[in-house]
Amino acid sequence: MKKYIIIFLSIFQYGFATEKDSLAVHNPFLKFHQFIYELDDDCDACGCSASGGSMGFASMLNTNFIGIRYFNQSYKSTDGLYSNSPWYDENFNTIQVWTRIPVVKNLQVSALLPYHFHNRETATGTQNISGIGDVTILAMYRLYQTHKDSTILTHTFQVGGGIKIPLGKFDQANNGSVNPSYQVGTGSWDYLLATEYIIRRKQFGLNALLNYVVKTENEKKYRFGNQFNYAGTFFYLYEKNNFSIAPQIGFAGEVFGDNYQYKQRVRNTAGDIFMGKIGFEIGKDKFSFGVNTMLPIVQNLTNGNVEANYRWSINFNYSL
Repeated sequence: MKKYIIIFLSIFQYGFATEKDSLAVHNPFLKFHQFIYELDDDCDACGCSASGGSMGFASMLNTNFIGIRYFNQSYKSTDGLYSNSPWYDENFNTIQVWTRIPVVKNLQVSALLPYHFHNRETATGTQNISGIGDVTILAMYRLYQTHKDSTILTHTFQVGGGIKIPLGKFDQANNGSVNPSYQVGTGSWDYLLATEYIIRRKQFGLNALLNYVVKTENEKKYRFGNQFNYAGTFFYLYEKNNFSIAPQIGFAGEVFGDNYQYKQRVRNTAGDIFMGKIGFEIGKDKFSFGVNTMLPIVQNLTNGNVEANYRWSINFNYSL
């Protein structure tokens, strides 16, 4: 996993840009604007109260928008007590209202409001939980950009920060299970630090992202481990009249620290995962539709007791 992180960090020696300021956009699909594809309070080792489930914080095509998104994450888990211990399926489902709006020049704010409905198999039957999740708000400021005609390659660089507000319910009883992330909320105020870099030549480009999530202790004296996320996405943008399509392919990774309860480290809660991803987004007039899929390549979650199967999402957006 370290070698992937080192390779990814080397990308950030370059600088950043978009062709047009987000406050001056007339047609949302005639120009490609910066997007945040992997910024999220991802998954606490399993997607529990994730706002985006590693699926991103903004639309590929819409600079400023409001929309609705559904995403699913599939896992399986075992207690690992014996070599023949059974594996059980876990499914994390989220319907999410999300938006991205300009505040002042070079500054945009994204917000995510999720509703979760999860289920998993157990030795005694199926368990279901549901409810409003934690709200995430992220502000990104564009530090640098090159002009479209000033160079063969254009660059954009953004930095930002955000907060996760604990509106989702945290059930302490679930922490005794193999997967303590089976929750609709963490019960804690968490903080995000993020950077984004885009390099583009004509219709081709690369988006690179880093973000770090600082978790705090909740009222039940439980703290999920801090989380480091990284991603790289290659994209192609085709535009004609009011129609646009943007296929994309890339990778993403997540590294989780240990959870703590009453200041004591909880065993088998740290881990990491490296995934490949593929998707597309199409737009017509002020509307867009997107699909994304992520598959694990290498993973080590909760000392091998939890395994990710796949993640996928669909979204419908309206450009503001």
